[in-house]
Amino acid sequence: MPTFEEITAFITEKPLATAVITLLSLIGLALAVLVLRVAWRAVSWLFSRYVAPRPVEDVLTIVAASIATGVSAQGMWRFSGDVLGMNGPLRLLLFAFIEVAIITSAVRARRNMRENFSAGIDGIAVWALTCLTAVLSSMDARSLPEAVFRLAAPLVAAWLWERGMAIERHRIRGTGRINWRLTPERLLVRLGLAEVSDRTASEVDAHRRLTRVALAAKRAKALREAGASERKMRAALAKLDKAMDQAVEHTGLAVDPQRQEALLAQIAALYNTSALIDADPRVPWEPEAEHHPVPARPALPAALAELVEEEDEDAVVFDTTPQVVSTAERAARMRAAREFWDRQIAKGIVPRTVDIAQEIGIPLPTAREYRALWKLEPQAHALIEALYQQHGIVDTGAFPAIADDGRILAGKP
Repeated sequence: MPTFEEITAFITEKPLATAVITLLSLIGLALAVLVLRVAWRAVSWLFSRYVAPRPVEDVLTIVAASIATGVSAQGMWRFSGDVLGMNGPLRLLLFAFIEVAIITSAVRARRNMRENFSAGIDGIAVWALTCLTAVLSSMDARSLPEAVFRLAAPLVAAWLWERGMAIERHRIRGTGRINWRLTPERLLVRLGLAEVSDRTASEVDAHRRLTRVALAAKRAKALREAGASERKMRAALAKLDKAMDQAVEHTGLAVDPQRQEALLAQIAALYNTSALIDADPRVPWEPEAEHHPVPARPALPAALAELVEEEDEDAVVFDTTPQVVSTAERAARMRAAREFWDRQIAKGIVPRTVDIAQEIGIPLPTAREYRALWKLEPQAHALIEALYQQHGIVDTGAFPAIADDGRILAGKP
């Protein structure tokens, strides 16, 4: 490194060269600051776009998988040089082709997961290529620990990728992992050492003692009906008496109404087991066996008949000239009309044709078409039939209503 005197002498002897060097240094410093600023902005944008929205475990998974992939690529670098004899640019271009294929397959598998809810063949390719690169990189190892390490690194990366895919699969499909039929909990329940529900020990003991009483009563009743011998009847009654004594002593059966009802319910179910043979349960999709027709509608009062005969087309709501609207506008109007219809039906009101037209701003023929379709739905039909049964109101689209004092109302019921 030159001394201060040498630098001073150089500046004195060559001022022009010193000025050029200073200018170039300032330009280089400005470029370095600009490059650092651009790099900082790029890193900040990448962080806010891809890192910040992700959970911490996903970020750590990507970092660990990248490190493991780098270890695998370093092993392939040595394998391509020592085994394949590649040197220079060719080695630099071709050593990590399997790692690139693994990343490509992983990206495709994630896209398949989002579109088709399954990783597909690309998910299998990730594991196959990972095993291939692990084996190849370990073949050039100089010791057994190094071989094990090179085998483990790609497998760790694949496992982290698989766990990330499982979390995303659960998030998209809303399903979890499979439920094993053979688990420690199931074995303990099977052996009688654990309970399925969260009942306390006293509740479990009370249930078992009441069940013993019910079973003993059923046994004694069956022997009596079958005409069993006196000895068998004495034994059955003694067993029933013993079970009842224990239930009264340990469950509080004599003073607990809930336990008494539970015992009677068990006895009733056990005594009527044979009734299950004649049971005829109805499936939910089976049609009703009996259909009750709607009775004939009575004649309407004169004033009400005059009002019903009025055509709602005569009401001027908006300009009756044909309106030319686009498909999107027509769909938007239909959705708005449907929302208004649902709100009114929820309030127990069947909107009139005029009400729909005034609320949405559509022609009367269009409102009448919508209403004729929607009034056939169960909830609206039930309201119409209820008003007819209670007040004799006939649905004509104008839908007049009668008040309690006999006055005719042209508004909403």
